[in-house]
Amino acid sequence: MKHAVTTWIKAVAGTALAAALVMHAPARAQEKVLKVGVTSGPHAQIFEAAKRVFERDNPGYKIKIIEFNDYIQPNAALDAGELDANSYQHRPFLNAQIKARGYKLYGVGKTMIGPMAIYSKKYRKLEDIPAGAKIGIPNDPANESRVLLLLQKHGAIKLRAGIDALTGTNATPIDIVDNPKKWKFVEIDAGQLPRTLDDLDASAINADFASKAGLNPARDSLVVENGDSPYACLIAVREKDKEQPWLPKLVQAYQSDEVKRFVETEFKGGILAAW
Repeated sequence: MKHAVTTWIKAVAGTALAAALVMHAPARAQEKVLKVGVTSGPHAQIFEAAKRVFERDNPGYKIKIIEFNDYIQPNAALDAGELDANSYQHRPFLNAQIKARGYKLYGVGKTMIGPMAIYSKKYRKLEDIPAGAKIGIPNDPANESRVLLLLQKHGAIKLRAGIDALTGTNATPIDIVDNPKKWKFVEIDAGQLPRTLDDLDASAINADFASKAGLNPARDSLVVENGDSPYACLIAVREKDKEQPWLPKLVQAYQSDEVKRFVETEFKGGILAAW
C-alpha cells in the first residue's frame, strides 16, 4: 500500500511539473527580440552598454546587435525589415538616404556625436598643409558636406551660399567658391579613409572609423568638430514602427546615466554623449 501511495504521489508531482512547463512555455514564446544594426567600433560598444540597461529595465525583451562595416547596409537592412532599428547615423545622413533611396525611415532621440576630424601623418596643423595637397574625404553626400563645412569654419575654403546640413542641402567640391591653396579633394569610402593617411596629405575621418584605427579626435587631429555640431547621431526605425511601445524605452535606456558614464570613461572625449 505504501508503495502504491508513493507511486501515486510521484505521478501527481510529474503531472504538476509538466503542467507548469506548459504554462511557462507561452511566456518564453512571447519574449520580443529586437534586432538592432550598428557599425562596428564605438556605435557597437555603446549599444552593448545600452543593451544591458534596456534588458535589465524591460523584462521580456532581448536585443540582438548586428554589426556592419559600412554606412549603406544598415539602412538597407532596416528598410527591408531585416532589422527593427539601427543606431549609427546622424540626421543629415538619414535625410540624404531617405531622399536618395526612398526609404520609409524615422529618426528619434539623440545618441552620440562622433566628431569629424582632419588627420595627417605629415603635418601637425591645418595651416601647414601645402598648396596642391590631396585631402581624402568621405564619398557619401552628408559626410562629404560635413567635412567641407568643417574646413570652411576653419577658414581653409569657402562654399557657395545656401548649404544647410539639417535641410539636406549638402556641399560637394564643386560648391567650393574659394580654395586658396588649390587643395584637391579625393572622395573615398568612409571606412577606407584611415588607410589613406600614408598616401594622402590629410584625410577627414569619422570618429567610429578613427577609433578603430587607434585615433582619438580630441588628441590626434589637426581640427575637430565641437559639441555644437548638428551631426548628433540617432536611433532609426521604419516609419510604421515609430509608435511601437519599445521604442521610447530603447531611447530611454540609451540616454541613461549608465551609458553616459560609459561613453565618458571609455572614449575620453573622442566620442561625446549627445543628450
